[in-house]
Amino acid sequence: MDRGFVKDCTNTDGLSDLMDNGPVTFYCGTDPTGPSLHVGHIVPFFAMHHLQQHGHKPLALVGGGTGLIGDPSGKTEMRKILPAETIAENAKRIAGQLAKVVNFDEVPPAGYGQGRIVNNADWLVGLNYIEFLRDVGRYFSVNRMLTFEGVKQRLERGLSFIEFNYQLLQSYDYYMLYKNYDNRLQIGGADQWGNIVAGIDLIQRMGGPECFGLTFNLIMRADGKKMGKSEQGAVFLDPGLYSPYDFYQYWRNVADADAVKFMKLFTFMSLDEIAEYSDPARNINDAKARLAYEITKIIHGQEEADKAVAGAKAAFGGGGDKSSMPTVEIEIGEGKGVIDLFFEAKLGATKSDVRRLVEGGGCFIDDVKVTDVKAVVTKDSAKDGELILRAGKKRFMRVIVK
Repeated sequence: MDRGFVKDCTNTDGLSDLMDNGPVTFYCGTDPTGPSLHVGHIVPFFAMHHLQQHGHKPLALVGGGTGLIGDPSGKTEMRKILPAETIAENAKRIAGQLAKVVNFDEVPPAGYGQGRIVNNADWLVGLNYIEFLRDVGRYFSVNRMLTFEGVKQRLERGLSFIEFNYQLLQSYDYYMLYKNYDNRLQIGGADQWGNIVAGIDLIQRMGGPECFGLTFNLIMRADGKKMGKSEQGAVFLDPGLYSPYDFYQYWRNVADADAVKFMKLFTFMSLDEIAEYSDPARNINDAKARLAYEITKIIHGQEEADKAVAGAKAAFGGGGDKSSMPTVEIEIGEGKGVIDLFFEAKLGATKSDVRRLVEGGGCFIDDVKVTDVKAVVTKDSAKDGELILRAGKKRFMRVIVK
């Protein structure tokens, strides 16, 4: 509660009593419909980390089975159906990303609950459809399913029969995890409320005990936008899709009002330590720098976090190691137009974007503003064979000239 995770619980007093009586096995799932999670996906898994620290036993469910269909919750259109091989490969990659946040060691640290990664492909892929409808489907009311917000929103645009089955499959996941691991709690984002409640109901209808659901707030930035988006697109955890340096800079540049709030949600820092950054006399940039370092260290490791800090210092004129900056090699030849140079350095999504940036006074080469869209950069202008390009105030690229 104090960290700002919780939105709703199916039975707060009942869940509290269950947790007081000993470790609780609980789960959160994610479907591997892409090769990487992004920062908007990982709030429940940070909550999972904190519960694990208090002795509870997390199951991180990677949906190798449900991923073949895709959850319609929160989506405006049907997901693209991916090959089974792609889903399986994505599942492996995502499992590795989750292991950065939740401990899955065979022998966990002292005081931690035993964590496991499970894959619902193990029990869904081989299901007999007729038996599934007879044994599980008979407990679901279509009328009730139509009342859930996620389904109602999609009905206006069209909901496929495949997607309509998703709630049955996720509910069956909850039942199977209860049956195999004595799992009594599902956690997830607020958009999962309908699916979670349906799973709880299924377990009780099939003779199980009361189980519980806990949902978390949709995390919004101070500007009212969803977490996880940047100028380059989604802030992925995979370093091949979103570099550790850019990842660090994303967090370093959050709004002042979000810094302490995000420390509570996206780091392992204690609340007492975080409280020190709430002091009005404390420079808010200290909080943003600490936030960026801590989450980069969690997701990409301490070495990459240190390199990101060094690269940021070099980019912003505070010393540091320029080799730690994002770097690209570009063939200049007899000369290259500034628009082509910035575009090849990935400092503009299109050449038109770069042109507008130049015309607006936002392009710099070695801290010298470029104002001529027809300017040509030559090898002679490169100091020690490199150039530092800047787009706007915060986006840099070190160019090794060839």
